[in-house]
Amino acid sequence: MSEIAAPPIPALPSGLVAVVKRECPTCVTVAPVLRELAARAKLTVYTQDDLAFPEGLAPEDDTGLAVSYHHRIETVPTLIRVENGVEAERAVGWHRGDWEKLTGVSGLGAGLPEWRPGCGSKSVDPDIAPELAVRFEAHKLASRRVALAELEDEAEAMFARGWTDGLPVVAPTERRVLAMLGGTTRALDEVVAIVPPDLAPATVEKIAINAVMAGCLPEHLPVVLAAVEAVCTDAFNIHGVLATTMPVGPVLIVNGPIRRRIGMNSGKNVFGQGNRANAAIGRALQLVVRNVGGGRPGEVDRATHGNPGKLGFCFAEDEEGSPWTPLAGDFGAAPGTDAVVAFTGEGPRCIVDQLSRDPDSLARTYAVNLRTLHHPKLVLAFDCLLAIGPEHSRIFREAGWRKADLLARLSELLLIPGSELVRGAGGIAEGLPESVAGATLPKFRPGGLLVVHCGGGAGLFSAMIGGWASGAVGSAPVMREIRP
Repeated sequence: MSEIAAPPIPALPSGLVAVVKRECPTCVTVAPVLRELAARAKLTVYTQDDLAFPEGLAPEDDTGLAVSYHHRIETVPTLIRVENGVEAERAVGWHRGDWEKLTGVSGLGAGLPEWRPGCGSKSVDPDIAPELAVRFEAHKLASRRVALAELEDEAEAMFARGWTDGLPVVAPTERRVLAMLGGTTRALDEVVAIVPPDLAPATVEKIAINAVMAGCLPEHLPVVLAAVEAVCTDAFNIHGVLATTMPVGPVLIVNGPIRRRIGMNSGKNVFGQGNRANAAIGRALQLVVRNVGGGRPGEVDRATHGNPGKLGFCFAEDEEGSPWTPLAGDFGAAPGTDAVVAFTGEGPRCIVDQLSRDPDSLARTYAVNLRTLHHPKLVLAFDCLLAIGPEHSRIFREAGWRKADLLARLSELLLIPGSELVRGAGGIAEGLPESVAGATLPKFRPGGLLVVHCGGGAGLFSAMIGGWASGAVGSAPVMREIRP
C-alpha cells in the first residue's frame, strides 16, 4: 500500500477570491477592478506567477498552484464568491455583467471593454499539470512502489520481474498512471473483475497500470476496462482458455462511435501491426491476465503452440461499410452503443474467392473452408468468427442478403452426413463415435458461427478465426458495453 500522505487541501477564505497571473493580459486589464473591489468588500487575491501583482493588493502566494489545482481553476482571471468556506458562485474571465452580479457591486470597470476571455491557468498547462497530479493525487494510488537502483535499466528491470509479455513495456510511473486514470470517470479503487487463475481483484487502478505498460492512451482505458469485465466472466471462462493446450486466446471486437474517436483500425491490415489503439488495447488485456491474474505461459497457460495473437488481438468492426448490423447488436447492444465482444480465438486464416459473383457461390466457398475448422470430421465442438471483407460483402449487399440469410444458408451447407464423420471414415482415425453414422450433424452449434465485417477495400478475401471448445464445457462469446 502507498505510504504517501495526502497533502492538505487549501481552503478558500470567505468573501471574494480572485486568481490571476501577471502574464495574462486580461488579468492586467482587470487589476484596477480588483483594487476597486478590495476597497468595497473583503477580497483575497491569489497570484500564480508574481507576488508583486496586482500592485497594491498584497496577493497571496499560489506560485505552487495548490489553490488553483484543488479548486479547479482553468482560466484566469477567475472570481469566486465564498460563503462560510464553500464556493457559491464563480465568474471566468472578465465580463462586467457577470462580475457585477457575483459581487453585487455596480459600475465596475468603467472605461474597460465589456468582455475579455482570459487566459489558461498555469495549473492546466500541459507541461505542468501532470506534475501537479503527481504532487497532489499520488497518495490516492494504492499500488506498492518499486524503487529501482540509479543504474538499473527500467526495461530490463521489468523483464527481470516477470511483468512483460516478452516485449518491452512502458514503465508505469505515478505520472503516467494518473494520466491514464484521467481516461475514465470510474473510481480508481472500483473492482472491475476478479481475474483467474489467482482470483485476484483487478481495480481500475491496477488495470490502468497495465494499460500504461501496454502503451495505451487514456482514451483507450474504457475499452480495456470493458474487455477485462467481459473475459472474467463464467461464460467466457478465461481460466479454461489459459489452461487449454489449444492455441487460443481472447479476441476483442469493438463496436460503436468510440472506434473512430480513439482511431481504431477496421480496414486495411485490420488484424496486423501499425495501429496503436488496436495493438495496445489487446495487449493491455493480456497483461492484466498475466500480471493481476497470474496467467503466465508455461504455468497455467498450457498452449501447445499458442499464436501471435496472444500478445494481443483487438480490432474494430467496419460498421460504416457493412451491409449488416454490428456484431455487438447480435448480443443485444442497441444501435450506436459503444461495446466490446470478447471471443476465444486462434489466429486468422484467409479465405480466397476471386471469381464468385453471386451470393450462393460465395457462401459455398465459405462453407467448404469452414468445414475444415480444426478438423473436417469434428462438429459442434468449436465456434468460429467469420470476418467478411468489403469486396465479398458487396456481393451479398447487391443481392439483398441479410446476415441472417447468409447464416441460414451456411447452416444448410454445413449439414454433414454422420457417415463422413465417424472414426475411420476416409482412412482417418480422428472422428466421432460410430453411433452417429446414420445421423446428419451441423458443423456449428446454434449461434456458434459469428459474422463481423472488416478489412481493406481491395482484395476478394475473407477470413475465419477458429474458436475453442464451445458452450458450457468451454467458452462463449461475451459482450460488454463500454462505460466512460
